[in-house]
Amino acid sequence: MNRTGKRKVAAVLAAALLIGGFLEMDAERVHATASTRKKLQEAEEEKKKTEAELGQTKEELEDLNEEKAALQSKLNTLNGQLQEVSEKLEELEGLIEDKKAEIEVTKAELADAKATEEWQYECMKKRIQFMYETQDYIMLEVFFSSASFADFLNRSDYIEQLSAYDRKKLEEYIEIKEKIQEAEAKLEEEKEELDDYRAQIEVEKSQVSGLVSQTATSVAGKKNEISQAESEALAYEQQMVEQEEKIKQLQEKLAEEIRLSQLAAQSAWRDISEVSFAEGDRYLLASLIYCEAGGESYAGQLGVGSVVINRVLSSVYPDSVVGVIYQGGQFSPVASGRLAAALAGGSATASCYQAADDAMRGNTNVGNCVYFRTPIEGLNGIRIGGHIFY
Repeated sequence: MNRTGKRKVAAVLAAALLIGGFLEMDAERVHATASTRKKLQEAEEEKKKTEAELGQTKEELEDLNEEKAALQSKLNTLNGQLQEVSEKLEELEGLIEDKKAEIEVTKAELADAKATEEWQYECMKKRIQFMYETQDYIMLEVFFSSASFADFLNRSDYIEQLSAYDRKKLEEYIEIKEKIQEAEAKLEEEKEELDDYRAQIEVEKSQVSGLVSQTATSVAGKKNEISQAESEALAYEQQMVEQEEKIKQLQEKLAEEIRLSQLAAQSAWRDISEVSFAEGDRYLLASLIYCEAGGESYAGQLGVGSVVINRVLSSVYPDSVVGVIYQGGQFSPVASGRLAAALAGGSATASCYQAADDAMRGNTNVGNCVYFRTPIEGLNGIRIGGHIFY
């Protein structure tokens, strides 16, 4: 092959390597950001859910306000009815008091009529008695004292008129007494009717008062429900603010992971022979493997150890086991305290130590993967047990 042919082959190989490099870089970028994208999607879904709950709470709040307004209107109507009933009852009390006064006046008139009747009766009785006992003397007196026969007749007629007057007056007072008694009975009957009507009005007042109290309690209950709904709406609004802040942070984290992923794909990697491990790195790495994959197979445990060592080898991440493991927001057992508990209790198993040893010797079963997590839809990578490595 001549030089020209060799140059063409070299150019093709270079182009292929360049394209392969870009493809690898894109794959790394997708892998590196899939977890954050998933968290961002979940955060946005949580925000939508909170928005829906806030909308429902606001609708419930509107319904409660309408119910409260209806109850308040009913309460105002009932208060008006109660005022009318109270005024009617007060008017009846006045009528009853007037009727009592009339009855008292009538009783006094009846007593006067009875006294007059008795006095008239006594007077008539005395005159009759006197005339009966002295009729002979009176007749002689009238006869002898009369100046003439005509005078005699006039005097006899006067005596008869006097007797007739007594009878008439007695009958008049008896009639007056009977009328007064009838008036008294009628007044008593009217008073009883007023008392019965007052009792009905009092029952009505009691019923309306009970409805007023019940409605007022309902209004107070609606106020409490409204207050609770407003508190819930405020809590949802605050939750949305927090979720928006979380989404913002995830978006920033996503952008940073994309940057790191691109940078890692373009950056150089050290050879395992260039790494000097510190005392305690084996114990620390085995403990992290235990926390992340203690229940997985040995392959899964080696995969976790390989991710840590891959980061140590990459120039994008810290260059020590301690730096990689304790880098902020990278491994959940660090934040939750499980790693500290495992270190304190010496929980790592023999297989975890073996996986740490193999990874620290440069053995890897996940290639150059620098992330792992539980599988999610749309995330491609190396699947080992309950983890996917990418």
